[in-house]
Amino acid sequence: MTLRTRLVRVAALGAALALALPLTACGGDDSAGGRDEIRILVYGDATNKVEKQLVDTFNKTSKVKAVLDTIPGADYQTKLQTIINTNQAPDIFFNWGGGSITPFIKANLLLPLDDMIAKDPGLKANFLPSVFNTAVVDGKAYGVPMRGTQPVLLFHNKKVLADAGITPPKTWDELLSAVRTLKGKGITPIALGGGDKWPTQMWYQYLYDRVAGPELFARALGGDKGAWASPESRRALELLRQLTDAGAFGTNFDSVKFTDGGSPNLLASGKAGFELMGSWNYSTHNDANPTFAAEGLGWSAFPSVPGGKGDPRNVVGNTNNFYSVLKKTKHPEAVAEFLKLQYSDEFVQAQLAIGNLPTTTNTEKFLDGAANPAYLKYQFNLVKEAPTFQLSWDQAYPPAATTTIHQAVQQYCNGRMGADGFIKAMQSLQAG
Repeated sequence: MTLRTRLVRVAALGAALALALPLTACGGDDSAGGRDEIRILVYGDATNKVEKQLVDTFNKTSKVKAVLDTIPGADYQTKLQTIINTNQAPDIFFNWGGGSITPFIKANLLLPLDDMIAKDPGLKANFLPSVFNTAVVDGKAYGVPMRGTQPVLLFHNKKVLADAGITPPKTWDELLSAVRTLKGKGITPIALGGGDKWPTQMWYQYLYDRVAGPELFARALGGDKGAWASPESRRALELLRQLTDAGAFGTNFDSVKFTDGGSPNLLASGKAGFELMGSWNYSTHNDANPTFAAEGLGWSAFPSVPGGKGDPRNVVGNTNNFYSVLKKTKHPEAVAEFLKLQYSDEFVQAQLAIGNLPTTTNTEKFLDGAANPAYLKYQFNLVKEAPTFQLSWDQAYPPAATTTIHQAVQQYCNGRMGADGFIKAMQSLQAG
């Protein structure tokens, strides 16, 4: 998994130049597609070759032809919001589920997929439930998974841990013990790209889940501002402070970034023992240092928290990307046929070939032929067995909330904000 998929959600929010950039292959006067075509809008990157392949497959047998439109890089979110309610609107569009589609649902622009699922149960049954449910809003399905899953894992440097006599921690106390041991050896216990802010957010997401279970964040996302001030919320913040006070992240973590290779280099060079990061971290290391990726990089699940309500099998991260459908599409039957391709064997094999991990129930049978089967199997089973898969906070909330979330998690972690300030900041968020 490349870094660009993770970066798009950060970069897209400030892309004002998108308003001046045209869609590739986009046009026509008919809303939501032409008379004999459906238009499919996706984020423009290397993964488009798989999406183009599926469009070609669809067009071989369909009377209604599919046209793939792309918006490059950071322009995607802004441009989508600009055209979503115009004659340039697509029939089908790429998104992140959760908060990224909630404003469109509230504006009555999206088509619930329940009728399609009733006719073809495979549109739901052929995907892992913990992923599919990310695009379920108010009990209705608004999206079908269409790329690969990206759970957050606790990565480690095998040699650093072995030399220190440490095994991957399964509990919070074991993690704190490992932090003390590594710090005593002059090694930064945990690499953190705090300069990017979103890597810091990952620690909050897991701690809140392990302490309170997924229900607390669900309540907060639903508008219950009291959830952020709950005893469980304060307990999660106490644990994070415990970690930072122990020197887990070193002293200059806000000057380190993942996006420029800073935190991955700390891990690969042996200057740090751990890094909490999305599953794309393997690809990042494989690109920069294939030997380390193959021989020195290890991974494990986030530790359990004693007395916590959250199931240790729960995961957080980016569940997948999704295809959603505009309500005004003129070709719902053709749309349904195209969506069926997202659980086909062709789809799975094509995604695995470029390093993505699809979340279809037929993915497992193809893993032995993929690059690094052990790593992909670990991820797949982690997601498959997870009771819940919590979408990253800055994706679960609408895009307007991202700056507030990132500033709050950074300032509490670096000590510039207390628990009350963090709670107040999070209570100011609007769910969309």
